[in-house]
Amino acid sequence: MYERLIAERLSKLREQKGVSARDMSLSIGQGAGYINSIENQKSKPSVKALFYICEYLGITPKDFFDEEMPNPALLNELMGELQGLDDKLLQHFLGIIRELKARR
Repeated sequence: MYERLIAERLSKLREQKGVSARDMSLSIGQGAGYINSIENQKSKPSVKALFYICEYLGITPKDFFDEEMPNPALLNELMGELQGLDDKLLQHFLGIIRELKARR
């Protein structure tokens, strides 16, 4: 059950980042086929490896398992950009977002 969830989520998040399974495997210090073996449900990452995977993707482990969050790396980047803005600007951005959502 969890193998499929991990495999599918990893594949989706990796593709959103625009990186190949091979490049990601090598970037986190694993063999070239490591990510591919997880995505094909042939192996499972250790907890330590999952932390490296999340760090590489720019997300938290909580984000990794939150399927309701379709693109956590992008949302985290947006949140980082919004931090430090004053309340007036935050309200302005919130209004823009609400208007955009209403137009969908």
